[in-house]
Amino acid sequence: MGKVNKSDREWQRSLSAEEYRITRQKGTEAPFTGKYWNSHQSGVYVCRCCGAELFSSDAKYDSGCGWPSFYKALNNSAIEEHEDVSHGMDRVEIVCHQCDAHLGHVFEDGPQPTGLRYCVNSASLDLKSQQKSDEGTYP
Repeated sequence: MGKVNKSDREWQRSLSAEEYRITRQKGTEAPFTGKYWNSHQSGVYVCRCCGAELFSSDAKYDSGCGWPSFYKALNNSAIEEHEDVSHGMDRVEIVCHQCDAHLGHVFEDGPQPTGLRYCVNSASLDLKSQQKSDEGTYP
């Protein structure tokens, strides 16, 4: 499957204002506020914009940072890394390979076996699960 290419107007029609701000304008949600920061459901986390599979709940852990954290991506081709020197910091931004949605950042302070912490905005994700969701409906 090729890259997903939509205009800003198309993205704005398919995303909430907050999802658009985060995924298309490289925003960040406040810590401890996102839908998945404290979720313990099993499943696969997919890109909110295009549905590409990004992370397994098996790699999710509580990093204490207030955002969903994973120690590895589902596969090496799902996520791209870019240098991010915004806000006076030197970080590594992570984006969805399929549609270039901003996901968050990756840091080298995670647990073994990778030592990585993929710190992801909940608004960038959807959880595909067979379990009943926290809201009492099936996704």
